[in-house]
Amino acid sequence: MANPNSTGPLGSGNTEDDELTLPRASINKMIKELVPSVRIANEARELILNCCTEFIHLLSSEANEICNQLHKKTINAEHVLMALNRLGFCDYTAEAEAVLKDCKAVAAKRRRQSTRLENLGIPEEELLRQQQELFAKARQEQAQADQQQWEQLQAAAARQAQQQQQQQGEDDLDDYC
Repeated sequence: MANPNSTGPLGSGNTEDDELTLPRASINKMIKELVPSVRIANEARELILNCCTEFIHLLSSEANEICNQLHKKTINAEHVLMALNRLGFCDYTAEAEAVLKDCKAVAAKRRRQSTRLENLGIPEEELLRQQQELFAKARQEQAQADQQQWEQLQAAAARQAQQQQQQQGEDDLDDYC
């Protein structure tokens, strides 16, 4: 096996082994999330990376074998779950099924969101323009409603002032007589 830290021609750093492993940054992030207060040696990180890669290879090979036995051409989630059980990782099945359920929910939500816009048959720019028009119309209607309310308040205040003047005039007349 080639040294994963060695570089290829011109210092590219892309060896064949690197293409068959998980991204180191992803593994490092998972390690940090799981054990944030523990320092992990580089050799231990490499071992974890190799174990994860080997586990995925083992699991995918078993799922592929199950897929072939069932005369299917595409490995699906059920094949992977069956492979977990066959390989003796039954303890992981429940968690894997929960992750699968979450992934399906996220995918369904994305499909619904994209389908809504696509089914309208209207370009997004046109939808944004229509939205802006609706906002402008709503602001205009609100301004008109505010103006009407202001005018009603002014009319009520004028009526009240007129009534007070009439009352004052009647009181003055009574005082005079």
